[in-house]
Amino acid sequence: MKIIDAASVATFSELLDLAEDETVLVTTPDGREFIVAEIDDFDEEIEAISQNRELMELLAERSKEKAAGGYSLAEVKKRLGLT
Repeated sequence: MKIIDAASVATFSELLDLAEDETVLVTTPDGREFIVAEIDDFDEEIEAISQNRELMELLAERSKEKAAGGYSLAEVKKRLGLT
């Protein structure tokens, strides 16, 4: 899985080109994260994703953070009136 900053791609087309060969995790300046992946055969993609240990660990970590009531940096700044 490739990890990139959203600001590093100029166009959506460029982002899709990056996701052509491997799954791409895109991070935004406010801390949100998105996964972009090409889907050729849905069943095969689901199987491949479930076998991707790095991605599964990332999703499990995010799930724990949400369950624990954690806040993103952007949410903290907003709540404190810093944005």
